[in-house]
Amino acid sequence: MANQKKLKASQSVSGQVTLPGSKSITNRILLLSAISKGATTIKNTLSSDDTHYMIEALKKLQVELTQKNSGDIIIQGTSGSFKNKSAEIFLGNAGTALRPLTAVLSLSQGSYTLSGVQRMNERPIKDLVDALLQLNADITYLGEIGYPPLKISPSEIKFEAPIKIRGDISSQFLTALLICAPLSKKEVSIEIIGDLISKPYIDITLNLMARFDVHVKKINWQHFVIPADSQYISPGEIFVEGDASSASYFLAAGALAGEIEVKGIGENSIQGDVKFADALALMGADIHISETSIKVSKVKTLNAITLDCNHIPDAAMTLAVLALFAKGTTRLSNIASWRVKETDRIKAMANELRKLGATVIEGKDFIEITSPLHINENIEIDTYDDHRMAMCFSLVSLKNIPITINDPACVNKTFPTYFEVLESIVQH
Repeated sequence: MANQKKLKASQSVSGQVTLPGSKSITNRILLLSAISKGATTIKNTLSSDDTHYMIEALKKLQVELTQKNSGDIIIQGTSGSFKNKSAEIFLGNAGTALRPLTAVLSLSQGSYTLSGVQRMNERPIKDLVDALLQLNADITYLGEIGYPPLKISPSEIKFEAPIKIRGDISSQFLTALLICAPLSKKEVSIEIIGDLISKPYIDITLNLMARFDVHVKKINWQHFVIPADSQYISPGEIFVEGDASSASYFLAAGALAGEIEVKGIGENSIQGDVKFADALALMGADIHISETSIKVSKVKTLNAITLDCNHIPDAAMTLAVLALFAKGTTRLSNIASWRVKETDRIKAMANELRKLGATVIEGKDFIEITSPLHINENIEIDTYDDHRMAMCFSLVSLKNIPITINDPACVNKTFPTYFEVLESIVQH
């Protein structure tokens, strides 16, 4: 079948992998460049479905955007004022595009509709919309209350009191508020209700905002203040570092089956998922981190671990598959955000791990995996239109276990060449 990828059993990997640019960083920089003052040249951008949707959205808003053959993208900033004040924008299943655009367009004094695929219409956005309604934004749900699609209309935006938002559903909601706040030119205060999940993704946002000359005051992860008269100023040129979430698959491959050096991330990475290397070390892998790369070497036996994964929510999925080969029971907690991603990842992960023979307990915000004595071969893995499910489960083949990945094209969301890169490190 054309919509299956049959992976042969293999047991040795070796070599170097140079990562594509980070999706999270690419989409943030695309939007920040569009609303800043001046022209920005973006280097090492990720070419994927999610970044394509952001680029097409900016073009619809009449942002002047040039894509070079080299992969560089040049954007003429709008100083926060889009030319097109009326547009229908389709964003697929790209949460990193829809959430921040919802916030920015709410302040843009235009009429816009934002929509996506069916799964996007099942991903909650109520907490972000409620926060924007505190500013007198005019946002209407076009379908089920609390979910896309959305209609945004012009309104008189008022920043009179601190914006309050829950922090325990998705860090993308806070990222969206932070990115739009400087457009008001007023001092903006944001207060977090409850715990804030996925803090490293907020750090990415704050780091990139600073690169565009907006400096946010962060107080104990509960209070964020954007100074009055803030304005995004282009840094001129900016480089997108390699995708640390994508790195997890190749680092795991090294731990399972050989020695792999992943280039494009290192000890100075601004992405939280670089800490996946620390989790691998806990499992017993041999890790070496430099400024520009991470090297992992195979160990005879992986150890089961108990880990709070708040800091590595995406890369934690790779740990769930590694748990198949670890001695004992692995418990990954603080992963409630998995429930509202491209699919319900806790449920999907449990389903597919059980097919392979694992004993799995799933909770609201945790998953426990006990490795089986024997892993079932030639299993068909369903991917639920989730790129990370496909990439995670491909690793099973590296332990001499043939496996079939259904709908492998879902990797196009973030890493269209994933299977070719994986094949390049397999030793036959």
